[in-house]
This record gives sequence, structure tokens and C-alpha cells, in this order.
Amino acid sequence: MEKQNLPNATTSLVLGILSLVTCICYGIIGLPLGIIALVLGNKAIKEYNENPENYNSANNANAGKIMGIIGIILNAIFILFIGWFFYKIGLEALEDPALLEQRVNEIFGQ
Repeated sequence: MEKQNLPNATTSLVLGILSLVTCICYGIIGLPLGIIALVLGNKAIKEYNENPENYNSANNANAGKIMGIIGIILNAIFILFIGWFFYKIGLEALEDPALLEQRVNEIFGQ
């Protein structure tokens, strides 16, 4: 019997890569992709561990899982930064461009 490719391993890898690429999209796109990559990677690794003689390897699943974790962390950090930034400038500054510019200059020390 010929060994097969592990189901969902490549999908996990692709979603992990996309999670890293989209981490600067306010976390809205990258965070769910990272979570899905992590879940699919775990599922594929579990399936490989149950029947290792049926599959080639779990390398893509491991890579997808790791990239999913890194993507989740980067997206979470970016979401926290955006939340902190809006907290510091205040909602009233979003309506007044001059006040917004002043607050941004205060934050970044210019």
C-alpha cells in the first residue's frame, strides 16, 4: 500500500502562512486564519500519530501549526496595540482632525 499525504496538513500550512501575511489587517482576517490553521494542524498530527504507517510525514501539519500559533500571537498583539492606540487618542479626537494630529504627536513624541 502506497503512503498517502496527510489530510488537512497542506491546508493548515497555507492558512498558517496567510495568517502571518494578514497579521497587519487589524487582526480581523489573520486571527481566524491562525486559529483554523492551529486546529487543522492538531487534527492532522493526531491522525498521523494514530496511523503513521499510512501517511508520508507530518511536516506540513507541524509547520502549519507553528505558523498558526505565531499568527495568533502577532494578530493578538496588533489588536491590543490598536485598542491601546484608540484608548490613548480618545474617541473625540476621531471627529476632529486637528485634535487627532495633536494627540498622535503627543503619543509618538514629535
